[in-house]
Amino acid sequence: MPNLIKTKNLSKTYVTGEVETKAVCGVSFEIEEGDFVTIMGPSGSGKSTLMQMLGFLDRPTKGEYFFEDKIVTGFSDDELARIRNEKIGFVFQSFNLLPRTTVFENVELPLLYFKNRISKKETERRVKEALRSVMLEHRMYHYTNQLSGGEKQRVAIARALVNNPELVFADEPTGNLDSKSGLQIMKILQNLNESGKTIILVTHETYTSQHAKRLLKMQDGALVGDDIIKNRLIADRERGLMK
Repeated sequence: MPNLIKTKNLSKTYVTGEVETKAVCGVSFEIEEGDFVTIMGPSGSGKSTLMQMLGFLDRPTKGEYFFEDKIVTGFSDDELARIRNEKIGFVFQSFNLLPRTTVFENVELPLLYFKNRISKKETERRVKEALRSVMLEHRMYHYTNQLSGGEKQRVAIARALVNNPELVFADEPTGNLDSKSGLQIMKILQNLNESGKTIILVTHETYTSQHAKRLLKMQDGALVGDDIIKNRLIADRERGLMK
């Protein structure tokens, strides 16, 4: 499979007054299209900062970043925003849903930022398809405050999918959920990966990371491990519980 992402000595340093904090230090790796990668590490390891750079939410201080074989490190903010809106979906721990709005309105939001707006009929089709993929089409016109935590995260996943992105970032997607709801979310992410989506999962939880195919380990801003996940017994057992 061709590479979707490639980094060379990617680094991020934050400066506050005279104090420098090295959040990510010279990280180099490649991620193929269709992979399911976990970025794992303790709090302060740099995993979330790395995800923000990979998702064009922050810029590196040093190094090179190639996306679809194009070096994007020097792209303008508008160019990065276009790639982010058209090719990337985000799922966050805190859901980030708009309050006092319906599920439909939350899911359709990314479509409103398309450079070429699509028709109302096409918008409705895409929203329904995204909600169907997370088994929430029946909740389309409910308000978000009527949903459980697990349902809110499934709406967030549907919103991430409505643009049909090539790449989905999930930042601690099970962090605010009970174990059963967390398993449902991981099952959905696995199904998305099996359908061809590239998934990058950021987590500090070992059992969550076992659902991926590959594990990147972060510590003190450095990449300290890059392993293929061979033993997926935990994940397979949990998937059996979902059937």
